[in-house]
Amino acid sequence: MLDKSTLNQPKLPTKGIEPLLSLRGIEKHYDGQTVLDHVDIDLMPGRLLSLIGPSGCGKTTLVKIALGLLKPDGGEVTRAAGLRIGYMPQKLVIDPTLPLRVDRFLQLAEHDKTLCLEALTETGVAHLINRPLRALSGGETQRVLLARALLRKPNLLVLDEPVQGVDVTGQEALYQLIADIRTHLHCGILMVSHDLHLVMAATDEVVCLNRHVCCHGSPEQVSADPAFVELFGSRQALYTHHHDHHHN
Repeated sequence: MLDKSTLNQPKLPTKGIEPLLSLRGIEKHYDGQTVLDHVDIDLMPGRLLSLIGPSGCGKTTLVKIALGLLKPDGGEVTRAAGLRIGYMPQKLVIDPTLPLRVDRFLQLAEHDKTLCLEALTETGVAHLINRPLRALSGGETQRVLLARALLRKPNLLVLDEPVQGVDVTGQEALYQLIADIRTHLHCGILMVSHDLHLVMAATDEVVCLNRHVCCHGSPEQVSADPAFVELFGSRQALYTHHHDHHHN
């Protein structure tokens, strides 16, 4: 398990700081079913907020609303002036017969090769710039997708299951990279994940969603909240333990 102390940076004061993006009273309905019910979230500069919840809880819908890809049926979305959002999707689906290289993939958004190389360097995979996408491992693909999200020099990163298809060792390295990027760019991060232990060791704030906000706060607060325990079980609430012993 990740050592939380190595990932979380000193918490920044939030009093008087305007959110990068604010969601207030967000509602969404499909075919008469409520998907989101009066959801409130603030995404702050320099803060990593993790969105967790069971399947079908509305996480994907909320992310689409945050990105401006979907309009809410109720509530208000407020974005800071000049907000630049970088988005890393959950996975990349490309026809394996398509001869698309990493550099050409990144240049599809009309960025020059120099900027693409800088972004790949930021994510530790500059050596892959001429490699075919189909030849990449799961961890390499996720780092390329993260590089693509960084091309816009975002002040808000939205990461949907960023460690999808990555082994445990690669997951730890990727979470550490995300923390380093947050520090370097001083950007806010909204991260969606199902991996409770890893994500709750790597975040500042947690929002537990189940169509509405069940609980919201620091990882320690959320993991002890009755609503969290009801959704995920009491064993998940014990993620914070001291590393004064060894696991076999």
